[in-house]
Amino acid sequence: MKIIIINGPNLNLLGKREPDIYGNLSFEDFFKSLEDKYANLELVYYQSNIEGELIDKIQETGFSFDGIILNAAAYTHTSIGIGDAVKAIETPVIEVHISNTFAREEFRHHSYISPNAAGIIVGFGLKSYELALLSFLK
Repeated sequence: MKIIIINGPNLNLLGKREPDIYGNLSFEDFFKSLEDKYANLELVYYQSNIEGELIDKIQETGFSFDGIILNAAAYTHTSIGIGDAVKAIETPVIEVHISNTFAREEFRHHSYISPNAAGIIVGFGLKSYELALLSFLK
């Protein structure tokens, strides 16, 4: 099984950025622990701060991977283009957020991705990614 995790803007700063919200662990270290725990899966990680690059990666993997775990970060709430890319592909997408977006600012309560996602996981910290991964292992 081939699964990609796609992270959007500022998630390259995990471990440094607002540790009270996002924790102290870098995503690279977390991803390594997922690779070790799920060695039988082919896991791929991609991060970009650029909206068009995220859309390109969704399109590139959206017909050949078994699952996409997508944390579009702030683009979740602003990018019709990313929402449309998720709608256009065949690979199921699980939308993930580290924090509980509904407990934060009002603008974070709306997602352009959710209507086209197979599921949504919010508020479980980095564990949200593993929960999304497990959803593909039914």
